[in-house]
Amino acid sequence: MRLEYICRYCQTWLGSIDRGDLSDQQLGFDRLTPEEREDIITSNINGIQQVRIICETCQQTLEENPDLYLLPQLFH
Repeated sequence: MRLEYICRYCQTWLGSIDRGDLSDQQLGFDRLTPEEREDIITSNINGIQQVRIICETCQQTLEENPDLYLLPQLFH
């Protein structure tokens, strides 16, 4: 199983895990509600699972400007 981690705001590729032996519990996915899983974990056209998280730059921007949470994308 391949997981790609991508920033949900700026679409920056942050890294990947290419190991099939990791469980949802080891990845921390078991702590997500079904709604959170649906929002955070998606599959791209190649069948690779993408985990949409927030990069450090976008996180810092959001902490400094909380009103930006209302926007679908941030640019840096």
